[in-house]
Amino acid sequence: MTPDMGRTAGVSPALGMRPGRPRPQRGSGMTHSLALRVYYEDTDAAGIVYYANYLKFAERGRTEMMRALGFAHSGIRAETGIIFTVRRLAADYRSPARLDDALSVDTRILEITGATLLLDQAIRRDGAVLVALELLLACVGYDGRPRRVPPGLRAALVASGQSSITPSIVQKTP
Repeated sequence: MTPDMGRTAGVSPALGMRPGRPRPQRGSGMTHSLALRVYYEDTDAAGIVYYANYLKFAERGRTEMMRALGFAHSGIRAETGIIFTVRRLAADYRSPARLDDALSVDTRILEITGATLLLDQAIRRDGAVLVALELLLACVGYDGRPRRVPPGLRAALVASGQSSITPSIVQKTP
């Protein structure tokens, strides 16, 4: 558990949340960036990154964004019983990454609703987007049922300015 986890996980709805169904929250669209390198284990026999490994890179980016805000997944799970699951994902593979490439995984929250986070992620090499992803994360309990985004995490995401713009690939279901 991070030092701030216990203090912020139970922040009350007084932070601008209205009773009943929360409205989606939006902000400036600040981006978190994670640097990583392509290792031999990430590639196929031709030295090109295997397509499913981009999803692992994106997961690391999301995890480190949360950690940078003071919310490790293990702390959220221990404190609230909430875990995150990918509900929907769209990936646009534009160009391959290769062995030894230095990459960045850029993560931005587009929208926060009661129980979901809509994210935009880009995996880049030298600024060029290799893979663009948009995904919908759902907060669920151990039983798999939806749970609200913890108020402290919501407040940290909104305060950091990590939400904005309308998604282009993934559309929310009503």
